[in-house]
Amino acid sequence: MSSPKLILVTGATGYVGGRLVPRLLEAGYRVRVLARDPSRLQGRPWLGRVEVVGGDALSTETLVCAMKDVSIAYYLIHGMQGGKMNAERDVQAARNFAHAAEQANIERIIYLGELVDPTSDLSPYLRARHETGYILRRSKVPVTEFRAGMIVGSGSALFEMIRYLAEREPILVCPAWFFSEAQPIAIRDVLFYLIAAIETTESIGRMIEIGGATRLTYADMLLGYAKERGLKRYLIRMPVNAPRLSAYWVHMVTPIHWRVVLPLIEGLRARLIVRDEAAKRLFPRIEPIDFQTAVHLALGRLARDDVETSWSDALVTTLGDTKPYSLKFEEGMMIVNRQALLDIPAEAVFRAYTGIGGERGWFYMDWAWSLRGWMDKAVGGVGLRRGRRHPDEVRVGESLDFWRVEAVEKDRLMRLRAEMRVPGRAWLQFQSIPQNGKTLLKLNAYFDPHGLWGFLYWYALVPIHLFIFDGLIRKITERARLLARAYPSPNGRGVRGEGG
Repeated sequence: MSSPKLILVTGATGYVGGRLVPRLLEAGYRVRVLARDPSRLQGRPWLGRVEVVGGDALSTETLVCAMKDVSIAYYLIHGMQGGKMNAERDVQAARNFAHAAEQANIERIIYLGELVDPTSDLSPYLRARHETGYILRRSKVPVTEFRAGMIVGSGSALFEMIRYLAEREPILVCPAWFFSEAQPIAIRDVLFYLIAAIETTESIGRMIEIGGATRLTYADMLLGYAKERGLKRYLIRMPVNAPRLSAYWVHMVTPIHWRVVLPLIEGLRARLIVRDEAAKRLFPRIEPIDFQTAVHLALGRLARDDVETSWSDALVTTLGDTKPYSLKFEEGMMIVNRQALLDIPAEAVFRAYTGIGGERGWFYMDWAWSLRGWMDKAVGGVGLRRGRRHPDEVRVGESLDFWRVEAVEKDRLMRLRAEMRVPGRAWLQFQSIPQNGKTLLKLNAYFDPHGLWGFLYWYALVPIHLFIFDGLIRKITERARLLARAYPSPNGRGVRGEGG
């Protein structure tokens, strides 16, 4: 039996690429990923099952190495570097990729582009996306080009934009682009098409338009989301488009940068609908779901805390970020992150943070945690002093003060879900990640706001969170040092504390 095909995936740190990789593995393919900064793939559950190659699409030499022995390459690279759109970089990357593919003599390139009417007045970014497809098709390597409608899914830019506008704004003044017809497609269906194309030889050399089962306006999408969430929203129509002004407005009231929003808005000025039904003929087994179902599934992932990838994955680094704090938004949640790299074994760090709460208290500013518990008790909440079952052990499902233990991974993670009264849902997550002989201690606070009060609550507490978490991470570090000296490691040789 011949070995499975080797598939190259570019853009694996991005929204689509990060979800495509595990599905290719599930389908039985061997996968190689190309990443400019491989460290940004840390924490991906599939990382140990793929081959990682460091390289840049702007460097032909690294591309040729990445394509060695590859059968099919996915081109999922966008010209959004550090939040800045650079159409020329997009085009140059496509030229380099096509040239390297020819040299490596690969079988095919599969490219995911945009569903936009090419005869309309396109922005430089959208024009570059179409130019990218043209450049790839001009190479000697056969190409399957998908032109997809705006993608709907937990963490997608469209979903986040709809989510934040619907959650925050009871009354919206809507420019004309709100009422242009579109055909958004669920991320699950995009992945179905991308994987099915490998074995569908009829798709070779084709441009294939793909969209969801329903055609609707952006206004319809927003109201559909509001209906799913049980929110009443009112729209006031305006006769102007004002795409750039709209992008700035969305930037101010949502977490999405205006440079990311602008291509969506500029695309919505035209009718983003499927005009060629070739996808139905080529892939008869794929039946795209409608928008409302896609929203329901996305919210279901959020409810299960099933975070997989986000629109911000391609723009925000994690371990590669030298700043100790980061504020970002994923899967519709606000996140505060505090981290520190420690010369302490991971098992000692894990013991330190899993011992928090109960009689031992919250290590730093314990009076503030007690005050929060008292306030919760005063409004009918569970309060802080439920304590914990055991001073050092934690089990999934048990209470820990006003939290519920939601997940525990030995020596790596503890996630707590808040049971105090808040205008939304909240989690507190601790991680101890081995990294080059040291341990990366991460403390994340996640918040899923509900309505305007949820956002006001979050922003009011952000400065307090940053202050408290800074002290908390210091206290966890101090306790981890003591534990590292007091307890032996599993191999029986003892563990070395920082400086020990």
